[in-house]
Amino acid sequence: MTSPEAESLPADPAPEEPSQGAPSAAKPAADAPGPADAAAPTDAAPAAPPPRPEERLEKAVRAAEQALIEFEIAVETFRVEVENFSRLHHQKLGPMYTRLDELDAQIAEAKAARTGDAEDLRLAREARARVMPMPGVEELFHGWIDSEGLSPEGASMLNDQPVRPPQRVRPSADARRLYRDLVRKAHPDLAQGEAERTRRDAFIARVNHAYTLGDEEALRALTAEWEAGPASEEQPPSRSEELYARLEWLAERKEMLTLVAKRLEDGAIGSMLRVAQDDPDGLLDQIAEQLLAEVAGRERELAALLE
Repeated sequence: MTSPEAESLPADPAPEEPSQGAPSAAKPAADAPGPADAAAPTDAAPAAPPPRPEERLEKAVRAAEQALIEFEIAVETFRVEVENFSRLHHQKLGPMYTRLDELDAQIAEAKAARTGDAEDLRLAREARARVMPMPGVEELFHGWIDSEGLSPEGASMLNDQPVRPPQRVRPSADARRLYRDLVRKAHPDLAQGEAERTRRDAFIARVNHAYTLGDEEALRALTAEWEAGPASEEQPPSRSEELYARLEWLAERKEMLTLVAKRLEDGAIGSMLRVAQDDPDGLLDQIAEQLLAEVAGRERELAALLE
């Protein structure tokens, strides 16, 4: 019988020389992976963990915020341009428009004086009304209200009325019972903490007010409210819910600014600015020349009617 040591040894300890060609079975090739190589650890970096869902939302929110800021800047810039151009338009062309309205009124009045026709008289009154300034606040309210508010006369007219003193109320027996029960249950001295004491103080103030009025129904409602206990505190929103809410708000803000921009663009001044973006002052000069020509034409027409 052979020993375990003898069985573990090879029959021929001398290794054979490998022949030319394929590697021998006794010695694996240098580039052939063996069991030890398969088990050896590799130097590759560990895989990165997948991004959290909130990360994509946060990126979307940041991108939406930046886009909204740029859009707000563009809208505000255009609004200022429209406001400035409107001011220049009024300063430069306003007197010409006023002169045209005055000439139209004079022409209509001259025609009505010449014909005496009822329709011409009506048109003359309408033309003159467009020129007349709007009545002031004092005129509209006959002196009772001015730019500072109520005049002394108007204030005295309102305050000179007798004031009936509040009616004394004696609460009913049920109201007194409800009041005592509520005070015993909800008294602030029974509070265990500052927050609870604050809640009880506010509740007892409502109880006292209802009892002062003798309002039995209100006291019953307060009794039911106290027995129901404090309202449960709402759970704070999760981070994802906050981000979704932020995205919704940004979308609503963008929609509102879009409407503002459209109103600015569709307005008379905004349309003029869009037509003459490169030279708005030149556009004002062109309009001024047209208005001067119209004024000259109206003056000639009026002179012919007055001859």
